[in-house]
Order: sequence, then C-alpha cells, then structure tokens
Amino acid sequence: MEDPAAPGAGNPPTNGNGNGGGKGKPAAPKGREAFRSQRRESEGSVDCPTLEFEYGDADGHAAELSELYSYTENPEFTTNRRCFEEDFKTQVQGEEWLELEEDAQKAYVMGLLDRLEVVSRERRLKVARAVLYLAQGTFGECDSEVDVLHWSRYNCFLLYQMGTFSNSQACSSALRKPAISIADSTELRVLLSVLYLMVENIRLERETDSCGWRTARETFRTELSFSTHNQEPFALLLFSMVTKFCSGLAPHFPIKKVLLLLWKVVMFTLGGFEHLQALKVQKRAELGLPPLAEDSIQVVKSMRAASPPSYTLDLGESQLAPPPSKLRGRRGSRRQLLTKQDSLDIYNERDLFKTEEPATEEEEESASDGERTLDGELDLLEQDPLVPPPPSQAPLSAERVAFPKGLPWAPKVRQKDIEHFLEMSRNKFIGFTLGQDTDTLVGLPRPIHESVKTLKQHKYVSIADVQIKNEEELEKCPMSLGEEVVPETPCEILYQGMLYSLPQYMIALLKILLAAAPTSKAKTDSINILADVLPEEMPITVLQSMKLGIDVNRHKEIIVKSISALLLLLLKHFKLNHIYQFEYVSQHLVFANCIPLILKFFNQNILSYITAKNGISVLDYPCCTIQDLPELTTESLEAGDNNQFCWRNLFSCINLLRLLNKLTKWKHSRTMMLVVFKSAPILKRALKVKQAMLQLYVLKLLKIQTKYLGRQWRKSNMKTMSAIYQKVRHRMNDDWAYGNDIDARPWDFQAEECTLRANIEAFNSRRYDRPQDSEFSPVDNCLQSVLGQRLDLPEDFHYSYELWLEREVFSQPICWEELLQNH
Repeated sequence: MEDPAAPGAGNPPTNGNGNGGGKGKPAAPKGREAFRSQRRESEGSVDCPTLEFEYGDADGHAAELSELYSYTENPEFTTNRRCFEEDFKTQVQGEEWLELEEDAQKAYVMGLLDRLEVVSRERRLKVARAVLYLAQGTFGECDSEVDVLHWSRYNCFLLYQMGTFSNSQACSSALRKPAISIADSTELRVLLSVLYLMVENIRLERETDSCGWRTARETFRTELSFSTHNQEPFALLLFSMVTKFCSGLAPHFPIKKVLLLLWKVVMFTLGGFEHLQALKVQKRAELGLPPLAEDSIQVVKSMRAASPPSYTLDLGESQLAPPPSKLRGRRGSRRQLLTKQDSLDIYNERDLFKTEEPATEEEEESASDGERTLDGELDLLEQDPLVPPPPSQAPLSAERVAFPKGLPWAPKVRQKDIEHFLEMSRNKFIGFTLGQDTDTLVGLPRPIHESVKTLKQHKYVSIADVQIKNEEELEKCPMSLGEEVVPETPCEILYQGMLYSLPQYMIALLKILLAAAPTSKAKTDSINILADVLPEEMPITVLQSMKLGIDVNRHKEIIVKSISALLLLLLKHFKLNHIYQFEYVSQHLVFANCIPLILKFFNQNILSYITAKNGISVLDYPCCTIQDLPELTTESLEAGDNNQFCWRNLFSCINLLRLLNKLTKWKHSRTMMLVVFKSAPILKRALKVKQAMLQLYVLKLLKIQTKYLGRQWRKSNMKTMSAIYQKVRHRMNDDWAYGNDIDARPWDFQAEECTLRANIEAFNSRRYDRPQDSEFSPVDNCLQSVLGQRLDLPEDFHYSYELWLEREVFSQPICWEELLQNH
C-alpha cells in the first residue's frame, strides 16, 4: 500500500529528524526510514572507481582457455595425463614428447588418430583423452604456465595438420546423437574440449607465426565456414545441438562447452569487431559511399566515464525559482525537485555514487509496475524485487560547471530527416510540398537554404539504405533487372543454413540465457544448465559447498558471456551482409521476448554483478596443471583475486546493452516496449558503473525513449539529459528531448512491424525460395503422380543422406492421420 506520508503520495519528504519540510507535515513512519537506512548500508556505501576496461573480441588467451573447464573437472587433468603416458610408452620408448623430432611427433599423432576409430568405447575414450592432453599442452613436461600455453598452441596446430578435425568421424557421430546418457556425456565433453582448444589456439594470430601456421589457419577457417561433401557448416551442427538440448532430447549435453565453441567458431569464421570494421569500410567503397567519419569503438575508448553530481541547484531550475513570498508554503515540493536529480554529470570529476538520493515512492511504484510487466512477459520468471538505488544525504551546494571543448561524434543526418524538414518548411512558407525533392528551394527564406545546406553537409547514407533501395527495385522490376548475384561469403552460407530453423535457434539461446541470468529463480520446468558442472558426489563440508557455489555462479556467467557475444556478432555480421537478414534475426529475438529478458537481467545490482569474484585463481587452467593444488581453505578460495572487476561480467553487460540498442534503434514499436516495461529506472541504475562504453549504451537507450517519459521525468533528470547531449551522437533536427507533438502523431506500431515482416518475407522468398519452373506452369496435385516422378539426386548426396534423414524426417513431428485426411 502507498504510504500516505511518502513523497510520492503528494507530501514533501522529511528531513533527517523526521520533520516535514513545511509546518504541520506528518513524519514518515520509522519502518520505511529503517528500511532505507538498511538499504543505504548494504548498497549505497560502495564507491565505484573508474574501471580500466578495454573492450575487445574476447578476454586474454589464458582466461579464455580456463573458462572452458569447470572446477569439478580438475581431476580429469590427471586422468588425461595418465591416459597419454600409458599410450605413449607403448609407442615410443625412453623419450618424452618434447624431446621428439617433429616427424616422430607427426607419426605418433597419426597412430593416435587411427586408434581413435576403434570399436571399444573404453579404449576410444582413453585415446581421446590422450589427444586432449596434447591439446592441453603436455603440461606434465612443462615448468611454467607460459610453457603450457606455448605447447598447447604448437600441439593444436600439429593435431590439425595431421587431420584431427577432418578425419575424425567419432566426433561427428557423437555430436549428432539424438539422445545421450550421462556416460556418453563424458566422451562428448572430451571431444568438445579438443575442438575448442584447436579453434581458440589456431584463431589466435601472432607476428611470430610461421607461413605454415598462417596457411593452416586460413585452411581451417575455410573448412569451418564452408560445407564439405554437401554437409552443413560446423556452426549449424552446434546450433542443432543447442536446440536438442533445449527441447529435452539431449539434456546431458555439456551446454557451456557447446556455446563457447559455437561463439568461437562464429568469431573465427566470420571475423571479430576489427574485421567487421574493415569489411564495412570495404563495402562502403564498393558501393561508392563516402568513407566513415570514425570508428565507434575507438571513439568510445577515448571517452572517459562520467560521475554523478551532488544534488545541487540546477541552472534551469534556479532561473525558474518562485519568488520568496511564495516559498514558505512550497518548501517541501522545492526540496523534492532539488533532490530528485539522481543521475550523472559528465562535467564533474568527483565520484558521488554514494550520495545518490533514495528512490521516491513514485519511482519505486513505477519500478515495481515495470517488474510486474516483465514477469508477465517472461513466463519462466518469478517476481524479483528491484534493487533500489543507494540512498544518502547530500549537501545542496552550488558548483561551477566546466563545459567540454567539443563533442566526440560527428553529427549524422538521414535522407528522411532532410525530406521531413523541407516538407514542414514548404507547408509553412509556401503551402504545398514537392514530395522527395530536396533540391528545389524556390520560395523558401534564406535561413532555410542555409539549414538545408548544413543538413546535406552532414548527410549519412548507410549500407542498409542502399540495400533497401536495391531490394525495392528488384521487387518492382524482377524481369528487367535480372537475377541478383549473391557472393558466397561465410556469412551468406551461414544465413542460408540457419534460415529455416532460425526461430528455434533464437528461442533456444534465449531460454538458456534466461536460465543463466542471476535474476532468475530455479523452477521445476526450466532447463537444467548445470549438468556438466555438478559433481557425482555432492559436497559434504562447508568449504566444498563454497567451492561448488563459486563454480556454479562462474558457470552461469560464462554462459551469459558466450550467448551475449554470439548474438551480437550474428546481428552485426548479418546487418553488414544484408539489412533484411539482420531484421529477420532481430524480429525473431523480439518475438521471443528478448527485450524484457535483457531488462530482467539488468534488474539487479549491476555494480555488484560486475565486481563479483566468482573465481578461484589457483584452480584456473593452466595454473592448476603446474602447481600442486593447495588444501581447500577459505584463504585459498580467495587467494590471488585482486582484480578490480570481473572482465567477463562487464563484457556481458556491454554486449547485452549493445544488443538491446540494435533491436530498438529506429523502431518506434520496440522503443515503446522499453517504456511499457518501465526500463528507465532499471537503466539509470546501471549508470553507477563508471565505465564509458557501458554508460554510452545506457544513455542511448534512455535517449530514444526520453520523449515518451513525460516533462516531469525530464525535469527531474536534467543531469541525465546533459550526459546524453554530451556523450551520444547528435541528429541535427531530432526532437528527442522534447517530443511536444507525440500525442498528435501516434504511430501504428503493429502496422510498422507487419510491414517490416512483409519486406523480410519478400526478401527471403525472392532470394532463397527459387521455384524450379515458372510460376505460370501447371501444378500437379496428385499425390501418387508426384511420388512416382523420378528425381535426379546430386552425385555427392550419399555423403549427407544420414544428415538429411535426421533433419528432415526423424527430427520432424509428423501427424500421419491428419496428413492422410488432408489428401
């Protein structure tokens, strides 16, 4: 129930002694003050320094390798070593692996791969463990972590050059099993670990790499990207594993390893963020577009994080203050206005997170309503209370404002913006419009001429604009323009393979992300993502329970990291390849409730999540393979962890914010979803994290919905508005901060999505559903006649016949009664 004495109930807030700001006002109840005091002690006392974080494709090489293994797998390192040494002694007498000549090493690996094809499952598993020990760097013969990483990379190149990836049928047969047992999961874990180590080590480029290694890297990339013997690309095989896991057909799949491998395969085959930027520059040059003004990631790296200000008198409010004669009865409301500026000030260097004011009753109710809305959208989630901002008292003192010298971004103007500006100007000064004509300025005043000139100077034509225009021309004139030539790039081949099952892939990824989110609570009907982290024997001591708890939290964080990075990479590559491929993936993510899911993820204490230390450094690979594991104590669980923040968690948060930006940019209907789910208080709390890139994408999300939040919200959050102005790119005639005519120009949001969906379906149908004959040829509807026709199959069809049966027949539910009735 609403507290009648709370500020949100129409009464002014109380001061520190419980007395109202005006005479005769009732004091707030002690229960609420005690709650706010407790909340301030638990959350508001955290002083977040500026986080020295460098965003990139992935973390350091050793960190990425260590995240492959859970701490419950550590005993398997010894098992792998024993299996290798037993096999190695029978094949090579009196020498160690590091002492062998390269030819002898190649001969041994060839024999090892031959023994990997034996019928006995037990012997095959031992040989697979010996291969894994090689990929792990033969750590038994190394003296330091650097040596382990060096020999791991050397051995992975050697394994690939000997045909470990292409010749091993045991791998593909194990990965394609429709259902497996817990015993089969052990073999699968070993095979996935070998593949991940090979992909991660070969993907890493170094200047000292030999020509042979560089050639092997490109060959491996091609082998993963393109289908061989009419088989699907390797990423599609991993996507199918994800869907089988979520559907319950394979509940014991080691899903963390599958997702990590899938992410790294997509990054390796399509390219990371730097490669994306190079492709974008190349494609703009091919289309005859001007070069990019800046690299967005490089600009963000040069930006500094912002600190929230003390709650001082705002310049705009000081000018609008009432005369002293009217202040006596309005002290409470005036104080409320002064203390509601709880955002950040990019002009102030001081860190004042800890001085943030308690959330008002109105904001708490708004956040609670948003929480209930999110829970209504996500069926698998339970109600989870918001973590309110940390409260404290701040002195009301005036401060000098130091304005910045310049803005970090070059402004952009779309063609639509110029057309809209001229349409309004012509209606005002002439009384009629000229459609899309942006050159005729007759009858318009001189200042309008100058405005149009300025707009055209900053006009930005994106690759997507050109692609949409070309698609419209192909739809209008399919006969005269002829058939479109589509280059067979790795991205195009991946999209073609994903096309018909893409909705299932997106739903499966979001289900796993939901299960791994820290704000999700365990449910009986949710998928089990901990099958490959829980030990066979549950812990019996407190320290063992602490270790398992850290392992489980770390396991979930790695899953969130891999899914967020994977989805972002897919969206960015598909958008560059063709805008409608990007829109197709985006729409299915939106239909699968990706927007409320991400907001639910951020509906927590993000600062605590980013600074969480769910890791045990002495148990991380490769450290655990070199040093003797210490006795399990509280000190050993916390030893060596002096990092300021958790890299993977900050990386995941930035990726999810970038994902949310891509889904909502220029989409009014999806922007309204942010408003309906009351995302503003959730996003504002993320601004406490002093990291420039994270703050930038939060401010972008706040900017696009500012016009819908009302005048009172903008008035109460002027510091946030200032931060948006200073950090986010400007659109010259964008009314993001005002929105005065929103009610007069309502959009039909449903029609907007339907139009986009029709364009996507037309694109997919035109490019990928090519009929064999002309559309005017007669259609044979007789079942016996159609089945009796002779169909010429390609020569290499027998290579993929089993895969075709699995995908098109066995995996598809068929209701034969309904099928026969229809015919």
